[in-house]
Amino acid sequence: MASVGVLTTILCLRIITLLTLAASVVVMGLNNFTDDDGSKTRFTDFIAYRYVLATGAVGFLYIVCQIPFAIYNVAQGKRLIRNGSLQEIDFFGDKVIALLLATGVGAGFGVTFELKRSFDDDDFDSKEKKYLDMANISTGLLLVGVFFMAVLLVFSSNRRRSSSPKMKSLFK
Repeated sequence: MASVGVLTTILCLRIITLLTLAASVVVMGLNNFTDDDGSKTRFTDFIAYRYVLATGAVGFLYIVCQIPFAIYNVAQGKRLIRNGSLQEIDFFGDKVIALLLATGVGAGFGVTFELKRSFDDDDFDSKEKKYLDMANISTGLLLVGVFFMAVLLVFSSNRRRSSSPKMKSLFK
């Protein structure tokens, strides 16, 4: 049984992760500019930026599904589903989502770096620079989400180990 402080910390980490992922999705979704010749560039013009948005959205949806369980756990002091499967879902779900978000971070920073490198200083105007900076901000927020998911992984692995009878016998 985890203490109330640990349960509250897990809930707070999930909420903070939710907020950072929401901010990342919003910033990337609003990232566009119109060039001098009237052509519009959106985040959807680059597959990697679409991937950044998609990974942020999937992570957001996962956390939205996890928060009610965390709230119940804090309020009641026990799990909603007590057969041990919820600990497994927390552990493996957190792991998969953290890795998915990390791939989004790699794609976002990678394409932004390559785009900045491909522009000459003469061809690089303030609108394009702002566009790429906003993509970096969105990807940076996704990176913050990865960090909080990594911290959640530590908590979910400790809770999984302490609640599983098989794991208890291994660590005695």
